Amino acid sequence: MAILQNNQNMRSSTLKWIVLSASLLISVIVVFQLYWLKKVYSLEEHLFKTNVVKGIRGVFDDLQMNDNPTMNLHDLIDNPDQDYFIFKADTIPSKDSLTFYLRNEFEDFDVLTDCKLGAYSSSEKKYIYEQYLPSPATPYLIKDNIGDLPVFTKNFDHILLYFPHRNKYIIGQMGLWIASSATLFLALIGLAVSLFYFYRQKFLTETQKDFVNNFTHEFKTPLAVMKIAADVLAQDTILQQPNRLERYTGIIKNQTEHLQNQVTRLLRAAASENNSLSIERKQIEAHQLIEQAISQVQPLIEERKANVEVKMENELAIINADSAHLELALVNLLENALKYSTQPHILIEAGTLDNDFFISVKDNGIGIDQKYFKNIFKKFYRVPTDDVHNVKGFGLGLNFVKRIIDAHHGKIKVNSLPGIGTEFRLFIPLN
Repeated sequence: MAILQNNQNMRSSTLKWIVLSASLLISVIVVFQLYWLKKVYSLEEHLFKTNVVKGIRGVFDDLQMNDNPTMNLHDLIDNPDQDYFIFKADTIPSKDSLTFYLRNEFEDFDVLTDCKLGAYSSSEKKYIYEQYLPSPATPYLIKDNIGDLPVFTKNFDHILLYFPHRNKYIIGQMGLWIASSATLFLALIGLAVSLFYFYRQKFLTETQKDFVNNFTHEFKTPLAVMKIAADVLAQDTILQQPNRLERYTGIIKNQTEHLQNQVTRLLRAAASENNSLSIERKQIEAHQLIEQAISQVQPLIEERKANVEVKMENELAIINADSAHLELALVNLLENALKYSTQPHILIEAGTLDNDFFISVKDNGIGIDQKYFKNIFKKFYRVPTDDVHNVKGFGLGLNFVKRIIDAHHGKIKVNSLPGIGTEFRLFIPLN
């Protein structure tokens, strides 16, 4: 059983690392793609700026707006903001001429987005005219919503160009990149979902396989013993051997009860998995609850010659809980304490702590290494027991206990030392 559990842990761990590695790779690809999109945007932005400057230089050449032809183009053109360009005009041309040549130059250099221009007179300290230039390649025809042109303080006459939809235009130029990136993202999301589904299905398949192995192991021995006992009881001379008859009858009875208990646990686990636990809280006496749980395992206590001790702060303590389910939780803890102890000595303590009522089940068994604490409440998980091979079960008990306490909005604490013993402490809120 320990080997099967270790194999399951190794397989699950390998699958987990594969999924984590694939997820990390997908994240790296996504980050790289986002970085590349940003890089492409920067390149398109730079290309747009370069084409605008080329168009402005063409207008200078067409209209002879600069009295000093040898002046550096960098000194004539300013870009105070991403959407704005200012170029010096020693001679401000007419609106129609400027509009005509700007439109032609922008079409020649593929500046295919709308623009609003203004001719600013430094002597009058205002725009002497403004003009909106639509672009046939863009659908933006909303000149009335663009707003007034801002005034940039300059001590010379100049032309201001404002591109209200520059950002949308650049993004539009990146359509192929954006489409390919979106396709890649969808493919990566599909891959991530497939990996998660694969991991989940693989885990469920392995869990089912290990469960079948456990099931076969747990039922094989009792059935074999019952068959042998039945063969003995079928002998003609068995009636003349009353002691032997009684012994083998008892064997069949014990093994039958064991199989019934295992089937009951399986059905209980299946029911609790398919439906949330229905908790019916009522006022119950804690002492009576503990006594009932002890009586449920009394045959096992007598068989193991166990010493069970009960200590309560208040014998009349009342808690608000589901009596049947909480009793089942205690029975599971007591059975574990009895199974994993050679000479069982069990101490049950109960009392109040802060706003909770606690019930503690402490044994002197083989103990649990701390590295297994995070897994002991998982369904079908069984702690490796080294040379202890006679302990039966499916790894369902503690999982069911956890579900019961969770349904009560309580909590479980585990204290254990290998070779010393284990304590499970259940906390049920008083309010």
